[in-house]
Amino acid sequence: MRVMKFIIVAAVLAILSAVALGQAAPAQSTPAVKHVPITNAPSTSGKEMFKSYCAVCHGVDGKGNGPAASAMKTTPADLTALAQKDGGKYPASHVAAVIHGQAMTPSHGSQDMPVWGPLFSSISQGHEGQVLQRITNLVSYIETLQSK
Repeated sequence: MRVMKFIIVAAVLAILSAVALGQAAPAQSTPAVKHVPITNAPSTSGKEMFKSYCAVCHGVDGKGNGPAASAMKTTPADLTALAQKDGGKYPASHVAAVIHGQAMTPSHGSQDMPVWGPLFSSISQGHEGQVLQRITNLVSYIETLQSK
């Protein structure tokens, strides 16, 4: 009789443990940035290039709230505040240097954020003129995002 009670108590505890484990919240996974090959967005459209290359991190509105932002080690910059942070003048040459890879920021050049100059060169088959066109058009589009 005593053995039977022990088996019943053990079975009830096992069932309760299984139910409790089954109802536990699923483990939250840490978001990760998925690195994919660069696509060839039209070099003549700063807006299209921004959507293809920048919006995933900086957001379509440029405020640093893109879908990959939560997985970044460093929060993407709010590109709408560049002029405001530079005394009201849009720092076009600095933005171009960062995109080209000639100036570094905390996120550009890291594992999270690519430096676009070499990537633009790869899809332009090394034609520096097209690389500069891409950067110029992208810089001009980012200027349109500046907060007034």
